[in-house]
Amino acid sequence: MPIKNRLAEMHAEITGWRRHLHTNPELLFDVHQTAQFVVDRLTEFGVDDITTGVGRTGVVAVIKGRTDTNGRVIGLRADMDALPIEEATGLEYASQVPGKMHACGHDGHTAMLLGAAKYLSETRNFDGTAVLIFQPAEEGGGGGKEMCDDGMMERWNIQEVYGLHNTPGLPVGEFAIRPGALLASSDEFEITVTGQGGHAAAPHEAIDTTLVAAQILISLQTIVSRNVNPVQRVVLTVGTFETDSVASNVIAHTARLKGTVRTLDPENRALAEARVQRVATDTASAFGAQATVRWDAGYPATINTEAETEFAAEAALAVAGKVDSDVDPIMPSEDFSYMLEERPGAYIFLGNGDTETCHHPAYNFEDEAIPAGCSWFAELVERRMPV
Repeated sequence: MPIKNRLAEMHAEITGWRRHLHTNPELLFDVHQTAQFVVDRLTEFGVDDITTGVGRTGVVAVIKGRTDTNGRVIGLRADMDALPIEEATGLEYASQVPGKMHACGHDGHTAMLLGAAKYLSETRNFDGTAVLIFQPAEEGGGGGKEMCDDGMMERWNIQEVYGLHNTPGLPVGEFAIRPGALLASSDEFEITVTGQGGHAAAPHEAIDTTLVAAQILISLQTIVSRNVNPVQRVVLTVGTFETDSVASNVIAHTARLKGTVRTLDPENRALAEARVQRVATDTASAFGAQATVRWDAGYPATINTEAETEFAAEAALAVAGKVDSDVDPIMPSEDFSYMLEERPGAYIFLGNGDTETCHHPAYNFEDEAIPAGCSWFAELVERRMPV
């Protein structure tokens, strides 16, 4: 791979940063040590400006190019937070914090953006400004939205924004991307069914919420099979089914279903919400029960803009020699989507090789992917803002 020579020279150093972060994971917005580590490295590199506390605990750094004739500004983003998982890798640099682990590779993402920051600070071989975004709380906290709500795009005049995520199963150092939806939205629902509790020996005197909730659960699956265009992707999963009784001879008074809906476009997202509400309430009513639905909107779909996807793919091609430019979208979600709602940009997958999947207790970021990821960030800046 035509990795930038300077970044190849820095491989061991960046790996050391990554493993330090892996040993000391932090969750959600409580990434104070991680953010300080980022600030310390950026200060050493001599970046032009560092701002902390963006979106609560995010860090934004500015690197100015050799010239600035067009006022171009490009944002590069990495996420910093870990997951509430007990690590099972057995590595010498495994997490030292019980119940916390970098099981999604955010340690690698942060280290790679730091590597790119050091390179760009040394070379400054571009015409414009690079804005480096180190984000907290990607894993369920909506840190990307918090940073956007804090006015990040306007404060730093970011015009385009780019990010990456490691991908187990894709060969190490290879890239994959697509225009349009790359990752799904993710919403959660909770359905509470209220009937009439009673004795199992006298079901005619009760309204069986277990039976009603079971009918709702089955009927919810018709949303995907009968309401959504078959060539489009929607995933509806009920993950929890519970009642207010654990006795075998009791008909429960209430039952509760909890689940998620994942979609790739706003139209199906709205359709799913409306249909979950209608299926739950009308099915319950048919049995003489009542159902209430709580809908918690999560991350929107991650949608790459056309031109910026091409720019990202060109940079990946320059680094890796090939790139899959029409990879299938996947149904996990990612809060980089909030940044893409505010500015054109693109999100790309970087191969992590034959490793455990993300969010697995034995997952580990592949350090051999570091030079490719750093080089992609740097190549993107130099290509989009040539001197």
